[in-house]
Amino acid sequence: MLGYFLKLFRTLNSNSHPGEIAHGVALGVIMGMIPKDNALWYILFILFFFIRINKAIYLLITLAVSLCVGSLDMLLDSIGYQVLVLEPAIPVYRKLLDIPFVAFTKFNNTVVMGSLVAGLVLYIPVYIISRLLVKLWRVVLAPKITASKLWVGIKKLPLIEKIISKSQEISGVIKQ
Repeated sequence: MLGYFLKLFRTLNSNSHPGEIAHGVALGVIMGMIPKDNALWYILFILFFFIRINKAIYLLITLAVSLCVGSLDMLLDSIGYQVLVLEPAIPVYRKLLDIPFVAFTKFNNTVVMGSLVAGLVLYIPVYIISRLLVKLWRVVLAPKITASKLWVGIKKLPLIEKIISKSQEISGVIKQ
């Protein structure tokens, strides 16, 4: 787990494109909102690994949102219900349920549909906000933190020195 956090900070400070990080955050929000007991989640989870995003951020945000989304189930249920009872869409839903294996996605579950719709609606705002936050981190916050006396003092602690050296060893092994 420590490795993911080190990779997170290394990513935020690296030359990685801010769009890749922002897409990872936005897709992580979508995946974190969708319940994990259906084929739709697994299909999207694997599909998103083929997209050029930051995988560490994607996994961390998916985990973080998954831990917090339980309190929104009533809201997601009502959103899903509104989408599933749309009169023009009912024939489409019936046809989809006739297709083999589509029912395993549980798209007709109100919480699953509400989570998917809410995640898709939140995608663009989350992308824009996270891209701005990455830029803010790189331009304003990171230079101030690394130049602070507190950070210099923390880096001199033996445990932190070991963690930094191990992370550099790991990143050197991965690059080779």
